[in-house]
Amino acid sequence: MPKLQPIVQVAGARSAGEALMLARAGVTHVGLPLRLPVHKPDVTEAEARGIVAALAAHGGETQAVCITYVTDAAETLDLCRFLGVAGVQLHGAMPLEEVRRLRAAAPGLFLIKSLVVGTADAAGLLDLAQAHAPFVDAFLTDTFDPATGAAGATGRTHDWAISARLVRALPRPLILAGGLNAENVERAVLAVHPAGVDAHTGLEDTDGGKNETLVRRFVAGARRAFHSLGVAGLAKDCESK
Repeated sequence: MPKLQPIVQVAGARSAGEALMLARAGVTHVGLPLRLPVHKPDVTEAEARGIVAALAAHGGETQAVCITYVTDAAETLDLCRFLGVAGVQLHGAMPLEEVRRLRAAAPGLFLIKSLVVGTADAAGLLDLAQAHAPFVDAFLTDTFDPATGAAGATGRTHDWAISARLVRALPRPLILAGGLNAENVERAVLAVHPAGVDAHTGLEDTDGGKNETLVRRFVAGARRAFHSLGVAGLAKDCESK
């Protein structure tokens, strides 16, 4: 059986070719942001479906995850089924009852609940997470940007002590996001002890495309830190769903 490994996710692939580059660079999960309230999606839903198919045809272990702000369980499940993704990151304020319905309707779908630092204090985020823990497989901390109202893809870090506190308190694994890049990912992992990391804008060229050199440095830095911590991670959990 494949060895357990931490999640190293990169969001915002703009083409099948870019997604395959991420896979070859060692990225375990490719995030596809869709149906967003602030940012424009990097690809159409049809293009995202093609990316998922290309990753599957590649024959590797890299999985695709839909990242969405949709708050209705049925709509979310329809979108995931159309795309063919193995998991979904609930980045919006989906009501708890809808999360419960989504879990009941799709017990094999890998569910990640985002916790956006800056939208509530640490205690509020912990309460939110505890309520969702029975219905999701993992959490992800990201950063709110009050200047734009964006709750993801902001390029901004947050107080890692908050994420570290959540790691210690939560009954589910946590993926760290928010302003991560090739320069800071190793320090971030060592500070927070997450089960995975996620990056988006911090690995891009000025034209918005993913820079392969930065991606490979990001993956290498994350792996060094995870190895030093002895983190087993989540990747196999997602694959087995």
